Amino acid sequence: MMRNVRLRGWIEAVAASLSGLLFLLTLIWPDWIEKVFEIDPDQHSGALEWVIVGVALCATIAFSLLARAEYRRARALRT
Repeated sequence: MMRNVRLRGWIEAVAASLSGLLFLLTLIWPDWIEKVFEIDPDQHSGALEWVIVGVALCATIAFSLLARAEYRRARALRT
């Protein structure tokens, strides 16, 4: 089955994983942007962090559904 999965499916799976990691990182450690980049774009209001959490969650769901469709297509080709 894995041979039938197109490159697109692998890219979508990796993108879902990375956006999920960004979602969890920002949810658990909201000040990582200030620590890593040494900037404070929202003056500690937390608005930027919540935007990142929302966008990352939507991206994770979207990429997961796209990757799932690719894996189902590969499975259907196998049978």
